[in-house]
Amino acid sequence: MLEWLDTRIRAFGTPVVDALIKLGFGFRFFVSVLWHSLATLRRPRLVVREIYFSGVLSLIIILVSGLFVGMVLALQGYDTLQRFGASEALGVLVSLSLLRELGPVVAGLLFASRAGSAITAEIGLMKATEQLAAMEMMAVNPVARVMAPRFWGGVISMPVLAALFSAMGIFGGYLVGVVLIGVDAGSFWAQMQAQVDLRYDIGNGLIKSAVFGVAVAIIAVFEGFDAPPTAEGVSGATTRTVVTSSLVILGLDFILTAFMFRGI
Repeated sequence: MLEWLDTRIRAFGTPVVDALIKLGFGFRFFVSVLWHSLATLRRPRLVVREIYFSGVLSLIIILVSGLFVGMVLALQGYDTLQRFGASEALGVLVSLSLLRELGPVVAGLLFASRAGSAITAEIGLMKATEQLAAMEMMAVNPVARVMAPRFWGGVISMPVLAALFSAMGIFGGYLVGVVLIGVDAGSFWAQMQAQVDLRYDIGNGLIKSAVFGVAVAIIAVFEGFDAPPTAEGVSGATTRTVVTSSLVILGLDFILTAFMFRGI
């Protein structure tokens, strides 16, 4: 009986201990990236290059997705609002849904899938081909030269991408609501202007997306740095980046929404 109980405790405890060890290692890695960020920011070309790869190359998927999400929101929202005779509030519904929730969250998930996985794969491949080890031999710190620029590139890109996603979504809502269905354009824009608050709605949405950017960027660079130097190891790290980032984004979204919009 005791032997059976010991086996069950070990089977449950070992993964928990391993997860706590990895979490602690990840936190120490995060502190190390912040510590070396000052040296990285003195060479802005490195960060600009990563903003291009993380942000600019993600523009197509962000803009197209934002457009279609806004169009679907307008279609579904119009059907609901029409039942209560409030179809002129369609602009408010579309804009608040995008600025508060869908813009930061969906853009964060897309960013994790496209840019986060690419960052992990790139760093994991550099580790597998011993490029990081070669940097250390040449007295070049790989955290300052490779990790920190990619981290800050993601942190800076994410709020911009989320803002563009929301803007395209509102445009998509306008196309469906005003151009296709026939909602009055003046009511669409006037209601939105009257109900959307710059600090409360837009500001909190940008803060959300910035927090998501920090989470996705540090998970991506850490998984790449921690990846086993094999093809299977890099593949597994890339998958973990997408899965972990998605779960963290959804969890953080619940916490931030509770504090920002519910006053908990």
